[in-house]
Amino acid sequence: MKPYYDRDGIVIYHGDCREILPQLPSVGLVLTDPPYGIGEARGKNKSRSNLAAAKDYGIASWDDAPPSEETFIAIRNKGRYQIIFGGNYFPLPPSKCWLVWDKVNGASDFADCELAWTNLDKAVRKISWVWQGMLQQDMGRKEYREHPTQKPLAVIKWAIEQAPEDCGRILDPFMGSGTTLVAAKQLGRRAIGIEIEERYCELIATRLAQGVLL
Repeated sequence: MKPYYDRDGIVIYHGDCREILPQLPSVGLVLTDPPYGIGEARGKNKSRSNLAAAKDYGIASWDDAPPSEETFIAIRNKGRYQIIFGGNYFPLPPSKCWLVWDKVNGASDFADCELAWTNLDKAVRKISWVWQGMLQQDMGRKEYREHPTQKPLAVIKWAIEQAPEDCGRILDPFMGSGTTLVAAKQLGRRAIGIEIEERYCELIATRLAQGVLL
C-alpha cells in the first residue's frame, strides 16, 4: 500500500478507510470527525445567515449518510484512545468524558456547540473558540477554510492534548482538509490520515510540504 504522502512522521493515504484500515497497525489515538449524515457536503452552508457571502465548497455525497456501525468498530479497534467528533450522531457506548467545543456563535442557526465522544478516563472538558463564517477567535492569524466541516486548528490541538501525552501515533481515517495532521505536526507527533477525495489529499500534502500550517 503506497502512501500518497510520507514525510517527517506524517503519512497520508488516499482511498476508502474501510479498505485501508485493515492494512494499518494499531495506533495510540484515533482522532477523527466522520461524516454526520446531515448533508453538509450538499452546500447547506450557503443557505445559512452570514456576515459575508458563504464559500462555495461544491456539491458532494460524502455526508449523505453516516459511517456504518461496522466501520465504527473497525475505527475504534485501531486506537487505544479514541476521540470522535459528532459522537452524539453515532451508535457509541456511554462515555464519562465528552469534549465540548463552544463555538460562541451568538444569534445564528448554527449549533452552539459540537461534541466529541471519547473513551478517556477523565471528566468532561470544554473549550470556547469562535468559528462563525468570517469571524474567528484569532482574527490576526485567520485560518483559510477549504472544507465545509473543517475544525479550527486550536480546537484539534486541544483535543489531542486531552489524551495521555505518551499515547503515540495519531490516526484520522476521515482526514478532510488535514487539520488533525497539521495539529500533530505542530505538536511534534506522528500521524496517519486517510481521505477518500484526492483533492483534499493534494491540499494537505502541499500544505505540509511547504510548511504552511494554517
